[in-house]
Amino acid sequence: MNYFSSDFKLGILGGGQLGKMLLYNTRKFDINTSILDGSNEAPSKIACNAFTLGDLMDYDAVYNFGKQVNVLTIEIENVNVNALEDLEKEGVKVYPASKTLRTIQNKATQKLFYVDNAIPTAPFSRFAYTSEVKEAINNGGVTLPFVWKSAQFGYDGQGVKIVRTIADLDGLPNVECIAETLVPFKNELSVIVARSASGEVKSYPVVEMEFHPEANQVEYVICPARIDAEVAKKAEAVALKVSKSFNHVGLLAVEMFQTEADDILVNEVAPRPHNSGHQTIEASFTCQFEQHIRAILDLPLGRTDSKVGGVMVNLVGAEGYTGNVIYENIDAIMKMEGVTPHIYGKKQTRPFRKMGHVTIVNEDLNEARRVAEEVKKAIKVISA
Repeated sequence: MNYFSSDFKLGILGGGQLGKMLLYNTRKFDINTSILDGSNEAPSKIACNAFTLGDLMDYDAVYNFGKQVNVLTIEIENVNVNALEDLEKEGVKVYPASKTLRTIQNKATQKLFYVDNAIPTAPFSRFAYTSEVKEAINNGGVTLPFVWKSAQFGYDGQGVKIVRTIADLDGLPNVECIAETLVPFKNELSVIVARSASGEVKSYPVVEMEFHPEANQVEYVICPARIDAEVAKKAEAVALKVSKSFNHVGLLAVEMFQTEADDILVNEVAPRPHNSGHQTIEASFTCQFEQHIRAILDLPLGRTDSKVGGVMVNLVGAEGYTGNVIYENIDAIMKMEGVTPHIYGKKQTRPFRKMGHVTIVNEDLNEARRVAEEVKKAIKVISA
């Protein structure tokens, strides 16, 4: 198949910032792209060859869109899987496969998948409704504290809550959920694995993630992770096992906990480019977005090692601001050495909304981390 400067069409479900960054690379290769998204303001709209407005959870919208492309991929998991299944039956190549997505879309089935495949993960209980969790606490089936997670549609800190008292359950949606043992951990780690359609596999270096205490969102991604080589090796081995178990095609970001005893437990996965790989744009030989395209088109995978140490800072909407976005002090951070801002193109800001990221590269990782702190203090995402 000739993908370059040809009639070949790559379809992407979702037109957010991940789609936009995928399109940097399809533009580089002159690959024809179509995007389906529910918003006319989607960041990807400016960079694709064709844009279709439609609900990603709507069967007809996804099915009809998929019929017009040769290969279909995603930049968000919340898509209509029934439509993907039917497209696969009709010969459309869908990566990741509908089977993988169906498992991953639901946190309860995702956790059961780990148990079935002997992948280390924190102990958990599954509930049809949040209201059942209270009964389980009262009769000793669940012990406090634990992490409550909505089984579906949680992202970026939404649908996750640490429950320390029964009162913490008040106000949570009464939905299918899991109660997961609260694991005391040293680090949150992530490994991105790339797997091509013909089975070539490569993984990126282990990164460590520092989280915002209130928003439960990643504040910093540090590559490589500042951990012992043995722990890194263990994390990579677990990530590769997860990838092999799913037999996925494309990228798989495997988020993990490093426990106090240096065990590795899988938290969750994302079968697409991921926040924990944004620093690869500046710091790696092959960025995660190019690698995803190489993998789903069955092209040779690129080098995954880093050229330089990298730290990524998420730019999120400041608390107390909603409306037309203003990036305050962006010129100040651009004066700093090794600093590159990425603005996603969302016109409206609101508290904790992901609006962009900044990469800081330096041969000295500690210096990169220090500059990242300066960047975080300097730039403010506010509204007019």
